[in-house]
Amino acid sequence: MLSELIYVSRRNINCTDKDVEQILQASIRQNKKKDLTGVLLYSQTQFIQVLEGDGKTILGLYDHIKKDRRHKNVLLISLRLIEKRYFPSWQMGSKKIDQDYEFLTPLNAQEKEIFKQLITGKESHKATDILHKIFSTKNTTS
Repeated sequence: MLSELIYVSRRNINCTDKDVEQILQASIRQNKKKDLTGVLLYSQTQFIQVLEGDGKTILGLYDHIKKDRRHKNVLLISLRLIEKRYFPSWQMGSKKIDQDYEFLTPLNAQEKEIFKQLITGKESHKATDILHKIFSTKNTTS
């Protein structure tokens, strides 16, 4: 069944930007083979990832992701069935954010607060809506 999984994690201090680029390139190659789509939002200290695809496939990938030493404190935010993909043509889109979370997408004050809670793993109720809004800008790569 078509599913969506969202998790957050802390980026290890020894994880370089080159490492992140390698993650993205490997994701693009592997996700295409597995019919997975999604996006990765990252900063110097955090990762937030959305994965879309077959539920068993994304759970298997999530189990693999949890073991990756480039991050820690992996926290599942959301796992749900979806009717259609939000990112159907992206094997792995990405967006880098800075420490002050300068929002390039217009978010209201409540959405900004929800996002800040999401980054720390405290909010999951509206996580999907906020991430979809953030990734709908022109500044996202695919």
